[in-house]
Amino acid sequence: MAMAKKILLVDDDKDLVTSLSQALKTKGYDVVAAYSGAEGLKVLTEVKPDLIILDVMMETDTAGFEAAYQIRNKRETSKYKDFNNIPIIILTAINQVTNSRFSLNQSESFLPSVNEFLTKPIDIDELIAKVERSVK
Repeated sequence: MAMAKKILLVDDDKDLVTSLSQALKTKGYDVVAAYSGAEGLKVLTEVKPDLIILDVMMETDTAGFEAAYQIRNKRETSKYKDFNNIPIIILTAINQVTNSRFSLNQSESFLPSVNEFLTKPIDIDELIAKVERSVK
């Protein structure tokens, strides 16, 4: 049997992490949680996931974007260079909180290169579909 795909779920909302983890585990995914951008980067190097689901607003309003930038940093000196190609799904309530609008079509100079955006509140079926597309 194939190994379960490993997902790193990074969000400071422990209840959301619990519910999303349960939903993903019922679909056969191995889920590892982290509760801040900094913790997510630390756990990333330990667990080497197949996919990262990353909240934006955690310890700072842009912690998720900052973590994604570090993961996508292609410099030889980056300690995350081995993880450049891991798919990233960004979760955000930033639209509700700041009335900002983000999309994958925005300038990459502002937004890190991510595979998918999903706004909160999360539609579990939509999340599962995005996960399945991202870790074929």
